[in-house]
Amino acid sequence: MAESALVTGASGFTGGALCRRLAAGGADVTAFVRSPGRCDELRSMGVRVVAVDITSADEVKAAFRPFSAVYHIAAAFRVEEDSLAAFRLVNVEATRNLLEAAAAAGVRRFVHCSTVGVQGEIDDPPASEEYRFRPGDEYQQSKMEGEVLAREFFARSGLPGVVVRPVGIYGPGDARFLKLFRPISRRRFVMGGSGRPLYHLTYIDDLVDGFVLAGSRPEAPGEVFTIGGPRYTTLNELVRLIAGAVGAPPPRVRIPYAPVHAAAAVCQAVCRAAGVKPPLYPRRVEFFAKSRAFSIGKARRLLGYSPKVDLEEGLGRTAAWYREKGLL
Repeated sequence: MAESALVTGASGFTGGALCRRLAAGGADVTAFVRSPGRCDELRSMGVRVVAVDITSADEVKAAFRPFSAVYHIAAAFRVEEDSLAAFRLVNVEATRNLLEAAAAAGVRRFVHCSTVGVQGEIDDPPASEEYRFRPGDEYQQSKMEGEVLAREFFARSGLPGVVVRPVGIYGPGDARFLKLFRPISRRRFVMGGSGRPLYHLTYIDDLVDGFVLAGSRPEAPGEVFTIGGPRYTTLNELVRLIAGAVGAPPPRVRIPYAPVHAAAAVCQAVCRAAGVKPPLYPRRVEFFAKSRAFSIGKARRLLGYSPKVDLEEGLGRTAAWYREKGLL
């Protein structure tokens, strides 16, 4: 494990969990954050919190130190009304700033967090790291551009770098999958389409294991690794497992996919014309139609990665956290 580590995106779910693991392992951890006033938990871990706008090359250079490892987790995540230019500012230009500062400082390992979303819908699952790029929206497009930039920089500069592509991240502390847990628990979930497309998740502790391995194993530099859970399921099975975790009967109501997708497209167009955020849009509905399943064989083989939290256990822990927080 790195003696000194920089983590970007440390105030988020994944970055915070990584800081916790690194600090517990004895690393001297620094976090670049936008809002240092909201970082009491990081400070309680012994993390040095520094306010840095990573989209500013000058600020990055001024705050940079000779870290032994950099974990670049920060990203502009999906906001439906954001433009490609807004995503690129963080997902591409901020990445460039950090790469250049790391190379100048002689950093010994740079771990860049990408996403399996750069591969879009998987036509022939499971997809390996060599599967083609086909980003499906502007967020994924910007993440692809950031990954390509990082890989080209590693090759050109000699900076020892690794790309990690996480698969759907979940676990206690994150509410992104509440949109599935809550309607299932309240018996209001409706399946769009057949429910046969594949979906893959990664429990947060397993993902952090993957990041630590990418930042420490000698086999990692120059490689791209997909980090995912031990198995993927159909949407039908995933919904059934969530129902078991929340103590609800498996949902049985389903509606045809095509009409809902068409309605979502109309809703998005009308709302954009009116200048309001659409409550329903095609990308959200496409969850029910696109397979997202991945091979983690390369990470197992080269990194010794071995996810420990099975899907049932992880969903149960997540449901328990949602209940504890009064979210279900």
